[in-house]
Amino acid sequence: MASRKQGNGDTITGFPYNAPCNGSWKLILPCNREEAQALAEGEIGGFILMDEPPVIMVSEQDPNLPENWRLEAYFDREPDGTLVAMLRDLVPSASHLQPVIEHIEEQDWVVLSQSGLEPVRAGRFLVCTPANIIPAEKGMKAFTIDAGRAFGTGHHETTTGCLMMLDKLKRQGRHFSNIADIGTGTGLLAFASRYLWQSAKVIASDLDPVAIEVAKENAVINSIPMGRGRCQVEMVIAAGLAHRRLQQRAPYDLLIANILAGPLIELADSFVPALASGGCLILAGLVKEQEKAVCRAYQRLGMRLADRVVLGDWPSLLLVKRPNF
Repeated sequence: MASRKQGNGDTITGFPYNAPCNGSWKLILPCNREEAQALAEGEIGGFILMDEPPVIMVSEQDPNLPENWRLEAYFDREPDGTLVAMLRDLVPSASHLQPVIEHIEEQDWVVLSQSGLEPVRAGRFLVCTPANIIPAEKGMKAFTIDAGRAFGTGHHETTTGCLMMLDKLKRQGRHFSNIADIGTGTGLLAFASRYLWQSAKVIASDLDPVAIEVAKENAVINSIPMGRGRCQVEMVIAAGLAHRRLQQRAPYDLLIANILAGPLIELADSFVPALASGGCLILAGLVKEQEKAVCRAYQRLGMRLADRVVLGDWPSLLLVKRPNF
């Protein structure tokens, strides 16, 4: 099961990612933080057995009220009593409330979800959606990122934190020549890395073929050359490092993985050997409560925590491989 974070605290989960809302329906229910996190991690109950489940989004409504979240579910038909009951089961805290059900005509749920997103500034980077492009200020690098069916507009704290960490490493004078972005989503972090270290070779991967399609589309939009050479971005479909090209290109001096805490822990045994001595690893997609468990998984393999960027509940971690480990 996959999930995709998007927006200011928004998370998308469910299939298909390219589900249109032309003449479709939206159902809205409030939920609490615990329920929202479960949904963000792909716990969608009986919907996982459906051939065409709804697209489900959860979003924090007010940073000052961290327990107040909202569930939005998008259907290609009007949800009947059975579907409504299945959604209620996902958010028991709203069992006493009537859901809001709306008909959406001739629009796309991605456009709807992105139309109100303001451009994001993270270090030297400006990230805009196609629906809201503004000129970049002097000294900033702008990217236009259409999330569409993949994670990574830059609006979620995990992606923003990774961009800030990359910018910080550049300002510190760090140089990287062999970079991998695992779970690339829209391709944004791979594109940002290529911009910062233009002589580097960059490879980006995702286990979702749709995400790689989206990343390639965004590469064209942002004039990013694709290929295996320096100053280019190579893209492959893979779970973790399970691809011949990812293994051939190791060891990496910079590896980025913005996914979820569980997969980050599981992938430690493959990530660390793929790093060069002294290599850097940026990890994100975890919440504060999961940071110790993630760090332990990597520290036992010879990594040390060198830095962190924390935005809200979402830390982005920089770990460095100890020499001779």
